[in-house]
Amino acid sequence: MERAVGVAPGPGKRLIADARLRGELELCDRWGIPHSQFRGLGTGEWTSRDRAKALAYRDYQRSVCSQCGTRAEDWDQGGDDDTEDAYVAVTHLCIGCRVIADKQDSLKTDDSSSHGKKVLLIPAAVHAATEAMKQLQAKQRRKFEDDE
Repeated sequence: MERAVGVAPGPGKRLIADARLRGELELCDRWGIPHSQFRGLGTGEWTSRDRAKALAYRDYQRSVCSQCGTRAEDWDQGGDDDTEDAYVAVTHLCIGCRVIADKQDSLKTDDSSSHGKKVLLIPAAVHAATEAMKQLQAKQRRKFEDDE
């Protein structure tokens, strides 16, 4: 039986080839539950198989580059297979990231210090409601000060 390209023999080899299992184990890791419970088969107790899967997932995660998301085994290691071309670098424009970067750049040119300021995206409706609330509070504060 031939193994899949880029799949190392030994523990965790199914993790490498099975994206669905990786997704399930990612959720189990995030939620802190055993895989058997996720699948609806267990009582919530960690079985030896659950522990083995959790450790294999941890080892898999450690083998993945945090920046590009590939593993060294995904790339050509001097063999005759086609793994060198397993990935292609492409560009992608995310409008949200662009808006954040533009806002960050504008903070650098403002007179005030940008130290400690965070730029984040919030829905326009939430922003409008927040601004309306600020205006209402300012109006109430002015009224209160005028009454004194």
